[in-house]
Amino acid sequence: MKTNAARQLDTLGIQYELREYEVDPEDLSAETVAAKVGLPAEQVFKTLVARGDRSGVLMAVVPGDAELDLKALARLSGDRKVDTVPLKELQPLTGFIRGGVTAIGGKKEYPVFVDETVELFDVISVSAGVRGTQILIAPADYLKVVKGKVGPISRPKV
Repeated sequence: MKTNAARQLDTLGIQYELREYEVDPEDLSAETVAAKVGLPAEQVFKTLVARGDRSGVLMAVVPGDAELDLKALARLSGDRKVDTVPLKELQPLTGFIRGGVTAIGGKKEYPVFVDETVELFDVISVSAGVRGTQILIAPADYLKVVKGKVGPISRPKV
């Protein structure tokens, strides 16, 4: 299925692969998605939506086996404080539902901050903008498309 994200990559002439999987609405975890698309969790990146006290709405892209470090994100984004947005604001802000958020092809372009581990891989997986479809893409291409700023914004899950 072609999503807005896939169409945007096509327009830009960027190579990618779509990988579909069976969705379990009770388990949208990145680890589960990773197993279903055949990649280690650290190679499947989840996109979280946050709001900084100075920068406003932004997107944080972190590996599936880690969690977002809000203090590190605040430092990288130039904010004093950053919090994830409430679930009810997700769709109005991005046009996406939980489990389908992506920084590519959204209804509005927000600043994107990507964990530095993205550079360890030849290919990463991110949501294609719907539950059940992932985009496999080279990190350099992903960063170029989303105009991502790279830094240490994740920490191991507790």
